[in-house]
Amino acid sequence: MNPIQSILVHLDAGPQGAARLQVARSLASQFGATVTALYAVTPLYVQATTTDVVIGSASEALMAFDAERLDTARKLVGRANAEAGPQVQWREASSASEVAFVREALYADLLVLGQNDRDHRESGVPPDFVQSVVIASGKPALVVPYIVKEAPRRDTVLVGWKQSREAARALTAALPLLRAAKAVHVGVEAATGDHADLRLYLQRHGVQAKLHTMNARPAEAGEMLLSLAADLGADLLVMGCYGHSRAREFVLGGASRTVLDGMTLPVLMAH
Repeated sequence: MNPIQSILVHLDAGPQGAARLQVARSLASQFGATVTALYAVTPLYVQATTTDVVIGSASEALMAFDAERLDTARKLVGRANAEAGPQVQWREASSASEVAFVREALYADLLVLGQNDRDHRESGVPPDFVQSVVIASGKPALVVPYIVKEAPRRDTVLVGWKQSREAARALTAALPLLRAAKAVHVGVEAATGDHADLRLYLQRHGVQAKLHTMNARPAEAGEMLLSLAADLGADLLVMGCYGHSRAREFVLGGASRTVLDGMTLPVLMAH
């Protein structure tokens, strides 16, 4: 059985929802999976009332705009379902965006999320939404850059490898994509031996990969992965998401933060 049977894609009030839907439907078509789109945002009315007293016509205007944003996302799914290809099931959250999405993520095989765009804050989700969901859900997530306008190819894949739980989970989640790729590269830490076990693991799963040794210091690992991906013309980067939750603060490791901030290609992450 294919390990990717259900895909959960996040929709918000930002402009990149259409690209994420295309990515999710492309994956669903490739692997015979179902697609569910969950609209999960913090309403403007709720955001405003946490800092100000909102009354009268102002509150009505905010609620009307929230309804308009919801309707825009619903129509986006409707247009996708009018096209040939996998149908998308619509859902909308009734609680805080992270909480609602994590709850739904527990029953999905793969998540499709969007990179935070610092220049456009109208999405209705917090800047740390991606790391919050990945760390709290434990599910692999394909993060789509905000510059992507349509589903990209997945012909050349770069895997960032270190001997860690997070990297192992990301590699395992990515195996269906690696088997379907035309070329697979692995960037490995110089200090982790001859990598015979890694080669054997990949070969057992039908993946032939070219290994590249990286001599970067931990603080430079993220930049080196992005640089290697650009040099190889990679369409997809696979890596562990390093970090932890401290109360409601999600603290990322340096490489994860660097990649999430500077990525220009989709990144499959797992914690």
